[in-house]
Amino acid sequence: MGRLFGTDGVRGVANADLTAELALGLSVAAAHVLAEAGTFAGHRATAVVGRDPRASGEFLEAAVVAGLASAGVDVLRVGVLPTPAVAHLTGALGADLGVMLSASHNAMPDNGIKFFARGGHKLADELEDRIESVYAEHRTGAPWDRPTGAGVGRVRDYDPGLDQYVAHLVGVLPNRLDGLKIVLDEAHGAASRVSPEAFARAGAELVTIGAVPDGLNINEGCGSTHLDLLKAAVVEHGADLGIAHDGDADRCLAVDHTGAEVDGDQILAVLALAMREREALREDTVVATVMSNLGFKLAMEREGIRFVQTAVGDRYVLEEMKDKGFALGGEQSGHVIILDHATTGDGTLTGLMLAARVAQSGRTLRDLASVMERLPQVLINVPDVDKSRVTTSAELAAAVSESERELGSTGRVLLRPSGTEPLVRVMVEAADIEQARSVAGRLADAVKSALG
Repeated sequence: MGRLFGTDGVRGVANADLTAELALGLSVAAAHVLAEAGTFAGHRATAVVGRDPRASGEFLEAAVVAGLASAGVDVLRVGVLPTPAVAHLTGALGADLGVMLSASHNAMPDNGIKFFARGGHKLADELEDRIESVYAEHRTGAPWDRPTGAGVGRVRDYDPGLDQYVAHLVGVLPNRLDGLKIVLDEAHGAASRVSPEAFARAGAELVTIGAVPDGLNINEGCGSTHLDLLKAAVVEHGADLGIAHDGDADRCLAVDHTGAEVDGDQILAVLALAMREREALREDTVVATVMSNLGFKLAMEREGIRFVQTAVGDRYVLEEMKDKGFALGGEQSGHVIILDHATTGDGTLTGLMLAARVAQSGRTLRDLASVMERLPQVLINVPDVDKSRVTTSAELAAAVSESERELGSTGRVLLRPSGTEPLVRVMVEAADIEQARSVAGRLADAVKSALG
């Protein structure tokens, strides 16, 4: 698997890359590293462990729980819950560590392990590096320091977790959803019980699809990565809107009453205006990545809201928000972070807040989302090039400058080396799709010429 920790925990094919042995070993290592860092100082440590419904999550959960308990950590097993629920409960219960087993929007054969620190926040990079290092040391023969007798961790199921999390979600809504008819697509994932319960308690009339997980059907032709079923259901049932989650429900995409998609940029725009109206948008600022559509930036400028950009990845959005004290941020993919109420992207919370804005305003989601116009965007992957020279090639810099002059203020260019493959991604936005295609094609040729 190379380096174990990626931008969102450890992920791979379950029982091939991500084995029970690896899950157990990483859990023991995490316990030791956090103990050394002083997280457990002066008290017996507690961890919250949850998972999505994947079949492999059953044995991986057992391995993680065994590893933690063997290291002297008491475990609260919350069962199948969304990633943001595990993060929330880690903080709400005063636990020292949270562990979520999920591969998010990935296909069923994959799974992953994500650790949360005290308070429900993602572990710092240096702690992840240390966990990986300690795991490697002990894998090569260094013995663990293991407690015995009463020192071993105790394990118990924590059944109130779902109700506590749902109560939190409904409790932070600015208004109820009475009068709205909403279709929910749960991706046969971790929110299959949570999301319908939360929307129902908030007063919405519901139609639910993709909410019968069997361990094998997660993300299969449904959810935020496959919106066709949701679009059809919204139109068929005459619903006001539709909400789609992914497997671990840390993201949310939407569909308006006509069946048209409302992406993460549009959701951010709607929520930014709603939060500013409630005086909840600190410093009138929203944080998003460089992949956000230019239409989002132009809309925020027009509305007098400052737009701060980060590198691609919700962890970078979150870092900027925490560092500067901003309240709202997210990605085009639907990872939306409302920092006053969540420590990570929360798809159910996002959907509830979006529906609350529709209910409060009396406007359709289509009308609300029209605050921004998505400019045509063309993405071309250029393989088999030296991606390390993207920022240093004079030939490529000249081609980019020429393209930017042609596009002017109503378009933009982004060249980004892939993090996992030997290719460069060329993204061009323009007011006209044909112009975007033409400029992207010329830039792709320039990448081949300069870096091939």
